[in-house]
Amino acid sequence: MNPGLKFAAIDIGSNAVRLLLSGVFKTEQGPFFKKISLIRMPVRLGEDAFTHQQISEPKTDQLVETMIGFKHLIAAYRPLDYRACATSAMREAQNRTAICDRIEKESGIRIEVIDGREEADIIFSNWGLKTDDMGKARVYLDVGGGSTEITIFNNGRSISQSFNIGTIRVMRDMVTSTDWTRMKKWVRKQTNLLDHPTALGSGGNIHKIVRLTKSKDTTVISLKQMQKVRKLLESYTVAERITRLGLKPDRADVILPADKIYSSVLKWGRIPAIQVPQMGLAEGVVRQLYFHYKADS
Repeated sequence: MNPGLKFAAIDIGSNAVRLLLSGVFKTEQGPFFKKISLIRMPVRLGEDAFTHQQISEPKTDQLVETMIGFKHLIAAYRPLDYRACATSAMREAQNRTAICDRIEKESGIRIEVIDGREEADIIFSNWGLKTDDMGKARVYLDVGGGSTEITIFNNGRSISQSFNIGTIRVMRDMVTSTDWTRMKKWVRKQTNLLDHPTALGSGGNIHKIVRLTKSKDTTVISLKQMQKVRKLLESYTVAERITRLGLKPDRADVILPADKIYSSVLKWGRIPAIQVPQMGLAEGVVRQLYFHYKADS
């Protein structure tokens, strides 16, 4: 059996912490990236960071224990390389340096707290553009617990922007009308002259939203379908979304704000639908690790 090349990525997000174990296999069409395992822990750092600008001791302890567990899994998997990135919640936590130092001391894992622009660039790197795609305008959208990253690619050029509008922030009424207006103006300005742009979305919530449509095609969802899902979700309590719709507890409360964010961007950009490939920050990190490895070998 060909084990391929092994890489691992840790994504410390605002809603959950994820470890992706991935394999890369050579094909005639180029490298093929295969998810071997994905472990997700619902730590929800954003609840502390966005409200108090600090991550509490209980949350810190939970994060440290998670990272120790991830370190053992990485050691067992034996990847060629791995990288751990933290995003919006850790960016806002004033005690992030102390937390990162403790994690490195107790687990040996060095955490990189990346800014919104780098986060958008990593996510965007998932979609390698082909020659015949160069003339197509594309809007790449990732919605997390603390922020939304948008990258627009058109005529061989890209522009990225990060907005402090995420599912946890919306749920906690921490997004102001000024925040919404800023993102709305940016999206409209950047998409105004685009010729029939297409959209691609990432983030755990968009995949759940697609599944709730019960459509046979789980790779795309229209704006109209998204609005129907929103009405469905609004008709249930959070508890009923868990028991009747089968959502995880830490997904059931943030999925409705996620639907609102995705729908808003599509509406502002005059985009009728969004494609939903299974790609996010962790997948982008693996791609970058692979290409760095190939460049050095």
